[in-house]
Parts: sequence; C-alpha cells; structure tokens
Amino acid sequence: MTRTGEARLLSGFETALAEHRLHMVYQPKVALRDGHLIRVEALVRWEDPELGAVEPSRFVPLAERHGLIDDLTQWGLRTILKQWRRWRDEGIETCVAFNISALSLEHLDFPDLVERMCRALDVPTDQLVLELTEGATQPLIKLMDTLTRFRIKGIGLAIDDFGTGYSSLMQLRQLPFTEVKIDKAFVADITRSRDCRLIVQSIVDLAHGLGLTATAEGVETIEQLRLVRELGCDLAQGFLISQPLEPSKMGEWHRSFRSAWPKMLADDDLELWSDVEPDALGQR
Repeated sequence: MTRTGEARLLSGFETALAEHRLHMVYQPKVALRDGHLIRVEALVRWEDPELGAVEPSRFVPLAERHGLIDDLTQWGLRTILKQWRRWRDEGIETCVAFNISALSLEHLDFPDLVERMCRALDVPTDQLVLELTEGATQPLIKLMDTLTRFRIKGIGLAIDDFGTGYSSLMQLRQLPFTEVKIDKAFVADITRSRDCRLIVQSIVDLAHGLGLTATAEGVETIEQLRLVRELGCDLAQGFLISQPLEPSKMGEWHRSFRSAWPKMLADDDLELWSDVEPDALGQR
C-alpha cells in the first residue's frame, strides 16, 4: 500500500471509529455433540462510503501501527457485552468471543479493564472468550502473567488458526488457553486428504490431552461436519452452520438451526440436504 493509500485508509478508519460507523456481525459456534449453540464469534465490519467494504485484514494492522488498536478493542468489547445482555433478555443463551491484538496485552491493567467492563454491564466473565492468533503466541509467552490473570478472572482464552503458525507444543502447554481452533485450511481438505485428517485428529487429541476444547473452523459441507464430529471435535463454525449474522437475526437462525440439526446427521443421502432452505440457516 502506498503512503497516500494508507493515509486515506487511516483517515477513513479514524472517522469510522469516532462516528460509530463500525458494526459487529456474529458467527455461531455449535456443539457437535447435539447442535446446541455454545458461542458466537464477534467480527468487526466496516463499510466506507467511498472505499466500500474494508476487510479487517486491512484495517486492524493499520490500527496497530497507528496507535488505534486500544480504542478499537474497547469499542468492540463494549459492543459485544451490550449485545450479550440484549440476547439474554430475549432468552438467547450464548457466550461471546472476540479477537484481540497481542498489543493490547502489553498493558498490565488490561485484564482489570475487561473485568470492570463486564461488571458494569452485568455480564459474567465466564461468558467471554478472547481469541488470539497462533502467530501471536511467540510474544504472548512473555505475557504469561497477563494471560493468567484473565484465566483467574474466569475469562476464556482461545488460540485461533491453530496449525498454521510456528508456536511450539511447549508454548501451547504453558499458555493458559481454554480452546484450540483448528485452522479452516485443514478442514477444507479433510474429506479428500488423509494428511489433513491425521493433522485434525492429532490436534483434537492434543487439545483434549491438555484439557482444552477443540473447535473446527470453516465447516462448509455436511461431509466435513460429520467427519470433524467423528474425529472428536467439540465445536464447529462455518458457512454450513451460518454465515456471520446481524444481531437481530440470531433468534431466527437459532430456531431454524435447532430444527435442521437432526437432518444434518440423519440423512444417509447427502443430496437430501438440498431440501433444507439455505435462507433458514443464514447462508445467503
């Protein structure tokens, strides 16, 4: 990106953050045991009047480089905690997960700040999970005290995109994670590649051996769903289950998915799944 292009993007992002033009969508994660909604992952979206839809992969690094990541993180946490309250009032029981930057963890008082935000909005800390990418685990090992304080406060920690980074197994054992999210690249080829199946099985066994939950990311077909379930994954998320949803759509999706789940497992002929309307599962 040119300096002019970055300056334009930065100016637009600063305006969007200041004028509340960012918004959240939420992708459900369900238990592979019974299809119950367990958690939703909050994803930031930015629609710029001039630039159009801007991917997080563009504006999050920008926020990190220009000292805006803390403002973005705090906005995101306030937004998802308020949404959790609204869902609870509507009778929707779920936890919320949010991806945070390793830079935020450099602030020693960050766990206390998150706990205060939860308390102010009357959200139990065990209803929040913070996700960090595997590539960030190298610096995170230096922040063990901060991560441990999150766990003491009951806040979950998930390692995202596991299997594509360079963290050692020793670091995974040392860091106080509660969940391992298996990268979608392995799930995508799981029905065609013996190697991918072995990798997924190994990650699941590793996670369970360490007392962690194993989540399959990027589940897009019935075959993938059934196979990650057979391999012992605990949770799954992906377009088969639902695309990221606007908050107001969660209740409708939840009702539809509960009725669709038995068919996803019971139909011997996978073609029968075409009878289930994708609209009902938030796939369009």
